[in-house]
Amino acid sequence: MKWTDTLDIAIELVDAHPDVDPRYIRFTDLHAWVMALEGFDDKPDNSSEKILESIQMNWIEEQE
Repeated sequence: MKWTDTLDIAIELVDAHPDVDPRYIRFTDLHAWVMALEGFDDKPDNSSEKILESIQMNWIEEQE
């Protein structure tokens, strides 16, 4: 996965952090958790606030 795979990342985060409410996550934590996902293979600097927001929104939608 790459940073641009925001929906796939969100789905993985739902499984990896089932007790987390993504509405209240800090972007620094979100960034670290994405980097730690198995199968994630991209550079830390390739992320942006826009990408992190997209991941967060997809995560919220996947939990509903």
